[in-house]
Amino acid sequence: MRRPLLLTCLLLGLCVFAPFTRAAPLDTEQLEDNEEAQQDRTEPTADVVSQVVEQAEEVELQSGTGDISTTDGCNEDIDRFCPDVKPGEGRINECLSNQLNDEETGKTADDGGKLSEVCKEEIRAFKAEGATNINLNLVLAGTCKDDAEKYCNDSALYPEPGAVITCLREVEEKLTPACKDEVFKQKQEASKDFVADAMLNELCTDDAAALCDGVEPGGGRVQECLRKKRAQLSWDCQEELFRKEVEDADDLRLNAVLLRLCSKDKKKFCSDVKPGMGRAKMCLEENREKPDFSPECKAKFEEMMVRRASDFRLDSNVREQCRDDIEEVCGYEKDSLDTIAGYDGRVIECLQDYKDELNAPGCKAVVKTITERAAQDIRMDRPLADACYEDRKTLCSGVSPGSARVLRCLQDNRNQLTYECRATLFDQEVRLAEDIDFKYPMKKACKSEIELFCKDIPHGHARVITCLQEHDEDKEMSPECRTEVKRDEIREAEDYRLDYRLNKECDMEIDELCADICSPFQGQACGGTVIQCLMDSQANITSDSCKTELFAAEKRMGNDYRSDAVLKEACKEDVSNFCADIEPGSGRIHECLVANKATLSPSCKREEERLQTVQSKDIRLRPSFKVCKEEIDVYCKEVKGGQGRIFRCLQASLMKSDFSDGCKAEVKKRQSRMASNWKMDPGVAEKCEADVDKVCAAAKGQHGGGMVLKCLAENHDSLASSDCQGEVARATKMALWQYRKGAATTEECDEDAQTLCPADFPVGGVTLKNLGKCLTEKTSNITSAVCKKLVEIAGTHEESEEFEKQLAAVTIMEELHKFDTTNTFITNSPKGDSVVTLTGWVALASISALVLVSIGGSIYAYRKCTGTDQPYTLVVKGGDV
Repeated sequence: MRRPLLLTCLLLGLCVFAPFTRAAPLDTEQLEDNEEAQQDRTEPTADVVSQVVEQAEEVELQSGTGDISTTDGCNEDIDRFCPDVKPGEGRINECLSNQLNDEETGKTADDGGKLSEVCKEEIRAFKAEGATNINLNLVLAGTCKDDAEKYCNDSALYPEPGAVITCLREVEEKLTPACKDEVFKQKQEASKDFVADAMLNELCTDDAAALCDGVEPGGGRVQECLRKKRAQLSWDCQEELFRKEVEDADDLRLNAVLLRLCSKDKKKFCSDVKPGMGRAKMCLEENREKPDFSPECKAKFEEMMVRRASDFRLDSNVREQCRDDIEEVCGYEKDSLDTIAGYDGRVIECLQDYKDELNAPGCKAVVKTITERAAQDIRMDRPLADACYEDRKTLCSGVSPGSARVLRCLQDNRNQLTYECRATLFDQEVRLAEDIDFKYPMKKACKSEIELFCKDIPHGHARVITCLQEHDEDKEMSPECRTEVKRDEIREAEDYRLDYRLNKECDMEIDELCADICSPFQGQACGGTVIQCLMDSQANITSDSCKTELFAAEKRMGNDYRSDAVLKEACKEDVSNFCADIEPGSGRIHECLVANKATLSPSCKREEERLQTVQSKDIRLRPSFKVCKEEIDVYCKEVKGGQGRIFRCLQASLMKSDFSDGCKAEVKKRQSRMASNWKMDPGVAEKCEADVDKVCAAAKGQHGGGMVLKCLAENHDSLASSDCQGEVARATKMALWQYRKGAATTEECDEDAQTLCPADFPVGGVTLKNLGKCLTEKTSNITSAVCKKLVEIAGTHEESEEFEKQLAAVTIMEELHKFDTTNTFITNSPKGDSVVTLTGWVALASISALVLVSIGGSIYAYRKCTGTDQPYTLVVKGGDV
């Protein structure tokens, strides 16, 4: 980019380019004579003209030697600090500068003396003049002569002081190592005192005099003063100051103030880190939270980080790793920047927003690091820091930055935030939802849990967060970690965009099915409505990955009512009134609400029933069914989840002898709820909705909806849907099989059941199989027409034969169990089935019986084939439950 000075002179037509002339050779003899004179503390005998680099004008060397004069203001200082240094080629300047650097870092000479103020001024003047022409610095000119010839020919130079030096800085990466080292020394000097940079000196001298008068030169102090008063600077000074800041961004040694304050920390933590490429800065950044890191360095270093977050050009790592991605993805934002320092971090924000479109792995890693910084310290997030500036002062004034403390304060006071702050905070929360590394409090609190539960799970895509959520009820999880995970789950439920995996995997479904529910472009939180929409539209979701993430969200809702934002709001008062003493988690609050459903508020009852309906389709959504894990693994391993299939499998296996009492109790409880509310039976709810509205609408509100199944059974023959007829037959059969006195569906059978089957009638609780079988066998004796109809419908279910086989098998096994009180014969197979094992005399008797049966069977077959026995037909009447 052309310098402002050049642009001005070109526009005004005042640029004058000196004709190029070949340089005369340096008069080395005269140079040596002058050096000897200076060694003797006498004036040089003649001037020496230098034009070692032909691309720069010829110039007379300072003091005839290219060094600080030994006869002017520094003569006593030279005798004191540099008595053995030979004058010439900047050697005296280097010696005195080293002394000045020692004084800056607190070191003093053996006698405690310091450089005189007069000498300091002379050194400063020498460096300022030397910066205007490369030929004044014989070492730099000699070392970089060929590089200047190669990269800085006269047609490319700007008519400005120090043009060749500026050119070499701009092509620094292409220079030979020796030249590069000398150019770096020049940059170091300029980082300490702005006058050592010709253009910075020319364009900022007036600003420095006006705004930083009284600031001691050197040590980078004047530059720091100018940066703090950036808004008051002239435009030209701002440009040059920013240019210098960008040039120096990749090396700690080029930040004089930071280097001075952090030199001890660098030695302690980063002694083996090579300089350059921002390596030392990255090392200090990684160690700045350690207890023995100096507060002075930490404060100044974080100040630098805040400055860097406002403009990507100040972050050498971003510039290097993301060069191509910035051009391709964030070119508009980049081109919109001025030639002075940016303030809003627009390019960095663009890289974060479009991280999935970045190509370079190095850039992706850098952007992740930037997001981690912002997650820990709001000052590193310029958009959020600016949007919440007043809110921070009002609500979080006493909260120190770092460790996500200010971010947590804003989250805790969300309802009091201004609209701009609240909206920007939400955008940041959406961004942070992707990775555990962006959730500093949770990552810190769950360090051991991540190692225990999620050790082999890669970070990113919310995988570790999901892992922690899946173990949030485990005993091994610490209270601190559980608190953070629960907090995150509850917040996540308030808007689908805060659930990274759900948002990503269900993106198309949300657009197609729930577009009108809540717009993501209106700056509003959706309050769980979109998640609820997805739950209501599950039948239309085809993506397996979306189904998986929605299932995970539903599972969290069933576990903790606070993870259902809509239900949480609807049941706020009800929970306070009925369940205040119950700890959330493991579905306890839901059980409490169901137990008090008769007195719940209408909105709470509606939302709780909605959740119960969703849970009815898959028992894995119900925390209480964790007790059935072994039964599911043994009997229902191959059964696909959804549509109540696993529950039906458990029902069919309920009478297995090794079915645990805990699981059996849960199945019975669930069956009871299904019988009392038709919506809790997924088969009936799905297949019979139209018939219910047409035939049984009046029964919906009776017995909590439990009379609907009875109504459907009574009108079984007139139901329009054959699928509904089948589901009603199945549900009726199960109601008779798991008979409960006074149940809405079967209460018409109570009197007949008590009269006809007194031995099987349940005095309290539930009776299994026997009562239903008894009523089937005595159908002709049933006096209630409704009850008879129920029994007849139950007998039409296509699975009745298989059902009867299961009952028969169960009966045999139970009788064997009664006989084998010592478990001598009956054992469980690896698959969980009960098998008979015979040993000793019992085994011998059994083998003998088997032989007799075999002989008898052979005789029977022979007689059958020869016609000895007359055939006959056996007729069996079936149809019972």
